[in-house]
Amino acid sequence: MQAEERHELGTRNITTESYWQTVFRRFKRHKLATVSLVILAVLGGAAILAPIIAPYDPNEIVGPFSGAPSKEFWLGTDQIGRDVLSRLLYAMRVSLLVGVMATLISTVIGVILGLFAGYFGGVIDMIIMRFTDMVMSFPYILLVLVAAAIFKPGMWNIILILGFVDWPGIARLVRGNVLSLRETNFIKGNIVAGMSLRHILFSEILPNTVAPILVYATSVLALSMLDEAALSFLGMGVQPPTASLGNMLNGAQSLTVLTSQPWLWLPPGLLIVILVIAINFVGDALRDALDPNSEQ
Repeated sequence: MQAEERHELGTRNITTESYWQTVFRRFKRHKLATVSLVILAVLGGAAILAPIIAPYDPNEIVGPFSGAPSKEFWLGTDQIGRDVLSRLLYAMRVSLLVGVMATLISTVIGVILGLFAGYFGGVIDMIIMRFTDMVMSFPYILLVLVAAAIFKPGMWNIILILGFVDWPGIARLVRGNVLSLRETNFIKGNIVAGMSLRHILFSEILPNTVAPILVYATSVLALSMLDEAALSFLGMGVQPPTASLGNMLNGAQSLTVLTSQPWLWLPPGLLIVILVIAINFVGDALRDALDPNSEQ
């Protein structure tokens, strides 16, 4: 009897919890994603508080050239005597900013184009989708490299380049969801009731496409951070003396540095790997948590 009562109570709690409470409960079942979220929160907090917690100015020469890690310099110094730990904190700040801003730009562009293409259909849909196909037909990395070569290297230029290159996938995703939602009774009811286009698109359709957009945005975030690191490593991204994870690796190309000065390339390299893996784990957990067909 007590077992039946506990089962009924658990069933009642599940049925009365809100949608986002259900999502959070499902998300917590993914242990790696939970740990990854904590890691991202710690690293993101360290990046935001870099001006406070960094022991030295990232561009100031404070120690010996290529000094090994010590009590004074926990991660050593670089080739011109700058503190590696301080530069790493500021570099993480730049990389996260590039990733987040590029993801926001590409998401906004993709969502707007996908909404209009899916809702209106016809000629508008054809024009938007053919343009999307044209952008996607170019090799992605080649398109990024050409754009970076045309425009002056710099953080904000890289943000804009990545933002305007990563939107096609989101646009196609949103369009597919809108095509199915457009035929539902509640959308047809809004049209018959004379609701404004703005209300239908952004208050009725968009909230029902948030889940797949969030999941896809996590992959765009990880990809944007990798692209920034690659471009900066090649000298086409964030320019010195501003620190980024990519240009910190750029200074560690010689065989001497790789073999005898690992403190110059291991920290930024590991940080890139940890950030990207953590973001991907969170994205996988979000996909499962937001799936309406997922087990309770």
